[in-house]
Formats: sequence, structure tokens, C-alpha cells
Amino acid sequence: MTKTRRVLVHADKRALAGSVAARFITKVVDLLDGQPRVNIALTGGTVGGAVLAAINDSPARDSIDWSRVILWWSDERWLPHGDADRNDTQARTALLDHIALRPENIHWCAASDAGISLDDAAASYATELARCADEGQDTPRFDILFLGVGPDGHVASLFPDTPGIRVTEGSVIAVRYSPKPPPERISLTLPVINSADRIWLALSGPDKASALGLALAGASTWEVPAAGVEGRLRTLFFVDRDAAAEVPEDLIASDY
Repeated sequence: MTKTRRVLVHADKRALAGSVAARFITKVVDLLDGQPRVNIALTGGTVGGAVLAAINDSPARDSIDWSRVILWWSDERWLPHGDADRNDTQARTALLDHIALRPENIHWCAASDAGISLDDAAASYATELARCADEGQDTPRFDILFLGVGPDGHVASLFPDTPGIRVTEGSVIAVRYSPKPPPERISLTLPVINSADRIWLALSGPDKASALGLALAGASTWEVPAAGVEGRLRTLFFVDRDAAAEVPEDLIASDY
């Protein structure tokens, strides 16, 4: 199958979140019609949370057999369990506490109060990924991996001009000295992100326009990490009009 990288433009953040939610529900139902389970990697951030809330609010939410959905995180903030700034806390509030997920199918990253170091937490998450992978693989095959994009072009917790964006070995890294608080995090590496079948990036606001424009115009991954993101089958950027201000016209999907 030919890989595609397209931009879907929406009127505003609310319309964006609703569109991603509807597409997610349709795609997961379709995938589960042909395979026993799906692996989904979630992200945090304002738009990521809005998408999960829109899934929860959708009348079609329970058309998904949630017992067959396996959840991971593309990154997590090294904060205590239940901290409001953790990605998993935000996800639970927006969606996870409201659907019939199997507890064993939610793969949490360790929290900073778990009694282990940041390095051990990253290693533990890598071990969990490997445990659930197909034979000969280090990670599961992600059917859909969600990402946000920061104003600086960062994705997951891979920031510009930092060592993490250049890591090509292993599946998980411990991030220190993040330019965005909190300074310590856990993140998937870029090769693992790009091993996903489908990567869906969601972003809104005029502060994202420059980063998105640079990412799609061929900037270096070192300077704009979002430029290096490419799923195995498809890469979709869900954006609002403000964020799309500097997107090349030929990349905008004609039906949006």
C-alpha cells in the first residue's frame, strides 16, 4: 500500500476534535471486523484531550468493542500517580473511566512516586512493549498512534536539538531537561513512532502554524521533530484553519 501524508483542515478546534473522534470510531470498528484486537497509542495535550472527550460524547462511542482495544502512550510526564498534568490522568477523565476497557489492556507508564527511577521506568515500559509484541519484534504493531505537535515542532517528548530525537536504538527513552515542563518524561523513540500503521497528528491554533509549515516543507527532523514523522501506511494531520496558515496547498485534502 502506498503511504500518504495529508492535511485535513477544520474550521476550529471543536470541529477538529469531533472529526477525529468520528473517524477514530469508524476506523476502529472497521479494524476489529478483521482482526481480534487493536493497539492504540494515545497522547496528551489540549487537543489530544479534546479528541478523547469527543469520542466519549459521541453517540457511536459504544459501537466499539472496547474489550478488544489495547492502549499505550506515546509519552508520559514523570509526575506522581493521579497528577492532573499526567497524560494518563487526563485520558482517564476524558474517556477511559467511561468505557468498558479491560484493566489488563491499559499499559500505563510508571509514575514518579512508584518507588523506581526514571531510567527504570523507561526500561520497564520497554519491557512491557516487548512482552506484547509479535515474535521477533520489540513493540506491538500500533494500528493508530496519536500525536500532538508543539509550537517548537516537538512530538511525544522528542524536542528539537535534544539527544532524544536522534535515538535510533531501543523503543523507549528517559527524557531529562525537557525545555517544556515537567523536565523529566518517558517517550517512545522516533523509529517506534514511525513503525505505527497510521499516525494521526492533531493540532490547533496560530502558534502551531510555523512548526506545521516547516514540518511539511521538508525541515530537518533535528530542528523540527514533526518533520520526521511518517506512519507505515498513512500519516494524517488534523488541523484547524489557524494552524493550517502555512501549509502547502498541494498537501491539503481536497474533501476538507
